Amino acid sequence: MKKIIFILLLLIIIFLVSKENQQELYIPESSIRLRVIPNSNKEYDIYIKEQIKKYLEKDLYQQLKTTSNIEEARTIIKDSIPNIDNNILNIFKNNNYKEPYIINYGYNYFPEKNYLNKTYQEGYYESLVITIGKGEGNNWWCALFPNFCLLDTEEDPEYESFIYNIIKELF
Repeated sequence: MKKIIFILLLLIIIFLVSKENQQELYIPESSIRLRVIPNSNKEYDIYIKEQIKKYLEKDLYQQLKTTSNIEEARTIIKDSIPNIDNNILNIFKNNNYKEPYIINYGYNYFPEKNYLNKTYQEGYYESLVITIGKGEGNNWWCALFPNFCLLDTEEDPEYESFIYNIIKELF
């Protein structure tokens, strides 16, 4: 009986801790967003969007992973635009993709978004937006700073749960 009560108590603690951690992941008002809008929802347009997304995740994560303030993040992003432009151009050339694109850093319109069970109102947000062609496809977006969307681009770490080990030892 003590084991069951102990396990239930641990599960409640895990639930409460995970709820607290989720609330901490909300995007603050002073953030910089990233958005990639494909030409359309056709398969090849989506493929190109994904290639740009992968490039941006890898490249910008490396540049922003140690950034601790928004001013530094702004400088890094602004300084990276020529490199981003060159790499997108290479992605297009390597894939024989002919659509034009626009890179815009500033205050850009975002429709209402849901992220981690929180609704972010539509409006103009500081952001880096890449619009491909007509920009009529479903977009990909995230927060560059703080870099919530870029956190999962690192190699997958292995986690060992302290609570899991206790439960395993009990049985």
